[in-house]
Amino acid sequence: MKRRQFIKAAGTTALSLPIFLNGMRLSAVAPWSVFNSMEEESDRVLVIVQMNGGNDGLNMIIPRDQYSALAAVRNNILIPENQVLRLTDKTGLHPAMKKLELLYKEERFGVVQSVGYPNQNRSHFRSTDIWTSGSPANEFWNSGWIGRYFDERYPSFPDDYPNEAHPHPFAITMGSLVSETCQGLVSNYGMTVEDPSNLFPLTEGEGSELPDTPYGSELAFLRISIAQTNAYSSTIMAAANRGSNQAEYTTTNRLAQQLKNVALLVSGGLQTKIYIVNIGGFDTHANQVVEGNTMVGEHSDLLERLSDAIGSFQNDLRLQGLEHRVVGMTFSEFGRKIRSNESFGTDHGTAAPMLLFGSCINPTVLGDNPLIHPNVGPEEGVPMQHDFRDVYGSILQDWFGVSADNVRSLLHDNFQKLPLIQPCSVTTSTQNSLAINELNIQSFPNPFREQVTVAFQLPRQAWVRLSVFDSLGSELEVLLNKQVDSGEHQIRFQTGRWPSGAYFYRLQIDNQQKTQRMIKL
Repeated sequence: MKRRQFIKAAGTTALSLPIFLNGMRLSAVAPWSVFNSMEEESDRVLVIVQMNGGNDGLNMIIPRDQYSALAAVRNNILIPENQVLRLTDKTGLHPAMKKLELLYKEERFGVVQSVGYPNQNRSHFRSTDIWTSGSPANEFWNSGWIGRYFDERYPSFPDDYPNEAHPHPFAITMGSLVSETCQGLVSNYGMTVEDPSNLFPLTEGEGSELPDTPYGSELAFLRISIAQTNAYSSTIMAAANRGSNQAEYTTTNRLAQQLKNVALLVSGGLQTKIYIVNIGGFDTHANQVVEGNTMVGEHSDLLERLSDAIGSFQNDLRLQGLEHRVVGMTFSEFGRKIRSNESFGTDHGTAAPMLLFGSCINPTVLGDNPLIHPNVGPEEGVPMQHDFRDVYGSILQDWFGVSADNVRSLLHDNFQKLPLIQPCSVTTSTQNSLAINELNIQSFPNPFREQVTVAFQLPRQAWVRLSVFDSLGSELEVLLNKQVDSGEHQIRFQTGRWPSGAYFYRLQIDNQQKTQRMIKL
């Protein structure tokens, strides 16, 4: 019995029990539907940079138009206003990130503002699970969002892989731990690589006959995994020997060395679709800056390493004529609180910006700056404007050609496509976007007591979703989620049961979002 058949048969009796093999979780069921069609093979590559620890987005992408309010709530860590690198009239960049400033000027770098998910979980472990699986905050999925994508494209994996059509690994994590992002129903599609030029074969053992038992099935799967790893290792080393690097990378920057190896393998013709690299240290509860000099400190060092690594990587791809094949994005499990603490650091918060890089990304700052209030509560984080699953889904749709319906099956029913990819990518048909800042959106009264109204005006029919969040990022209520006709609209709701404090309404109209703060007296 093959392992895939064994797991399917076991599903009737062990539906909710995860199986572990070398730290990889395997599940008997999956919470998504089957694709109706598959996109064609392409040579496109996605590089995911995981920023472990929870990055302080307000210290990385700085809302220049909110500077006086920032000074009131985080003055002990705030970068001097005249040192902030300008991206737009309203938005700036930490001064340590000069290489990303240059990429922005060259239209090879973009920002998605205030990315998170409803009902933010501020635990490192659980929130990382949510980001890597693409699950709702209140559900536990045993597969990664890329793993589910691969499951539908390659349903027999890992049996009979590698093969003539697919001789190369589907995903590679640079480091020693395989990423849960690529965990599929039966197996993880990724493998770990420290040094692509120096991979040692694993001992495969003798091919003795196996018993028709669960033990035999597990042992068979282990033999397949070892043989598969050895076969993939030979293709990786061959690509590393063929490839080259044309840019300079800082030898003491571990992230830069990881991206150097990615560029080497892409240059060498490896057909791997997904590369995942990691940089840790973003849990900056203390010493985020040096007392008396906010220009230096742990966070500044991290952002400089991130910027230099991505800058060198993009320069390497450009020099080798490979930029059109690769896009990259960053993510961290959560942002930090708006208020700094007395230890010259920040504590676990909610939303934060994501960075995109590559010659095919939309080189803009997508979304509004978070509004900072001088009287912000001590637990308040940046409210979510963009759902992280919409970033994932937009990459799948416009970079890998996955249909919108299939993206909804993989991620969530309320998927909104975001304009992240430029015309060098796969194009998809969309309606003309409504300019959300011109739709006369407002809430009144604000501050309010027992009742508040959100008003907006639509020039044409559009899909509208209106929800309300508290200051911790919990979605309290969905007030509207349907197609709405053109014209003026007012959504009135009662708030008598809510305690006083700060709240946020999030209005989604087609593929755009607006998040605004409200105060209950």
